[in-house]
Amino acid sequence: MPSNGEIIERAINEFQKVQAHMMIARGENATKTYESLKKDYKSIKAVLTSLGVNLTEIDEIKE
Repeated sequence: MPSNGEIIERAINEFQKVQAHMMIARGENATKTYESLKKDYKSIKAVLTSLGVNLTEIDEIKE
């Protein structure tokens, strides 16, 4: 079973990947793709918040 640190690390990595894809989708005006990614973004953000991770520095989308 993964430790909290491993779970947090994986979630942060996934959060950053989703944000990067969201920024690309926004730049390309790919609204359907952006909205799909936004669901993942919100879910991962909820997990990280519940684990006590301060997202101030890594949340570039801020939605």
